[in-house]
Parts: sequence; C-alpha cells; structure tokens
Amino acid sequence: KKMLNVLLLISLWLHLQDCTFFTRKEILRLFDRYRDLAPQLVPLDYTDQPDVRLPYELIGSMPELKDNPFRQRIAEVFSEDGEGNMTLDDFLDMFSVLSEMAPRDLKAYYAFKIYDFNNDDFLCKSDLEKTLNKLTRNELTEDEVRMVCEKVIDEADLDNDGRLSLEDFQHMIVRAPDFLSTFHIRI
Repeated sequence: KKMLNVLLLISLWLHLQDCTFFTRKEILRLFDRYRDLAPQLVPLDYTDQPDVRLPYELIGSMPELKDNPFRQRIAEVFSEDGEGNMTLDDFLDMFSVLSEMAPRDLKAYYAFKIYDFNNDDFLCKSDLEKTLNKLTRNELTEDEVRMVCEKVIDEADLDNDGRLSLEDFQHMIVRAPDFLSTFHIRI
C-alpha cells in the first residue's frame, strides 16, 4: 500500500513537473504539509482523485501565512473557488509561485492579482489604499495613505488613466530590486 501511494505521488509529480518549480522530493514534502493540516480529510491514496478542499481557516493558520497581512487574499487568489479553500493543486500552485525559483514576471502577475481587491484587473486608488494599509498595518493617517497612493499612480500609470494595469505594475516592479526577495515563502 505504501509503495502504491509513492507511485501515485510520483505520477502526480510527473503531471505537475511542467507547471511547478519543485523537485519530486519537494512536492512530496508539500503533500505531507497539506495532509498534516487535516489528516482526516486528506487521504494518502489519491487513486480515485478525491475532491478535497481544505478550508481557508486551516490554510491561513499555516506558519508561512499566519503573520502575513495578505494571507486571506493570497489564499483567495490561489484557490479555485476564490474563497481561500484549497485543493492540493491550489496549494502546490501557491507554493510554486511564491517559491524563490519562480520568475519575476510570474510573481508580478500574482502580486498584481493579490493587490487587485475588487478583481477588476486594474489597481485603482481603493486597491492601493487597502494594499498600503495592510503593508503598514494601518499605521499611516488617511492623508498619508492618500498621498502615497496618488504618488504611486502618478509615477506608475503609463497611459494616464488613473489606475494601474498589469503592464504598469510590471514596469513598476522592474524598478523594485527587492521585490523578488520579499515575495516568496520558504518551504
């Protein structure tokens, strides 16, 4: 039975190797992490491809996320249901994108999605305000937040439409050398 489970996980890895930056060993370790969150819900045997989703409460309580002010938003963006409840694939996708091996463009795309609170494919003033308040843990005054958001839009809005597109955001990220070192989770 143990050998069958290992073979199934290797099969899963072969399926995922084209869409992840992890080795087989790292995928197995992440499967164990996923299963450890709710062993009663996650079977060792995925032969029947069960529809298992771990609730956001378990995902958000992981040590890698629990102190992150964006933990709920991260879970929502990477979950298929958009509510933070994660399948194993969602979980692996999240860790893959947030790994140190993921390329800058992929990280920028997902950072953009995380900061796009209203899901309209643009970062408007409201999105930037929420992002800034989370980053500073609400330590800035309303005027300071407004001023910073206006400055960001003024400097990064390439087409002057008053909001940031993904292209605007990626252009801004290129000028932020520490972005890659801050937008990751170690496994």
